[in-house]
Amino acid sequence: MKIELWSLGSPSVKYLQQGEVEYIKRLQPFCDVSFEVIKTNKIKSQDSNQIMRQEATLILEKLKKINGTLILLDDKGKEFTSNDFARYVQHHQIHSTKNIIFLIGGSYGFDQSIYKIAQKKISLSKFTFPHQLVRIIFLEQLYRAFSIIHNLPYHHQ
Repeated sequence: MKIELWSLGSPSVKYLQQGEVEYIKRLQPFCDVSFEVIKTNKIKSQDSNQIMRQEATLILEKLKKINGTLILLDDKGKEFTSNDFARYVQHHQIHSTKNIIFLIGGSYGFDQSIYKIAQKKISLSKFTFPHQLVRIIFLEQLYRAFSIIHNLPYHHQ
């Protein structure tokens, strides 16, 4: 199974990049994982709806090239415990999902066109986090899920 984490915006600050690299390295034995930033620096509008539409265009262009299950990391999504998320990931493994794309939205969320095509929405918390921090939080939770699936001592009940 291939897992891709996409994020709108700019690359992380150095100390967060180090954490991202560390968790991607830890995930390598369990899945093919990659991380990509969809750069939005060309978007200059001040209107939030226009920004979301322009971001949606960038996302849709990228999705044309890839066949996969699109899951939004969104504050309106379903919250999981770590164990429930591990079961969710394992479900995709068992059912031979070839490619999962977890997408972190921009500052204003997602355009309706993206909500319509997503297979699921997941919330990491009721808190609001900066997008750069969400990347490392999600990668850690993904690693935690695989450690639960493989009975590694990382997660404590």
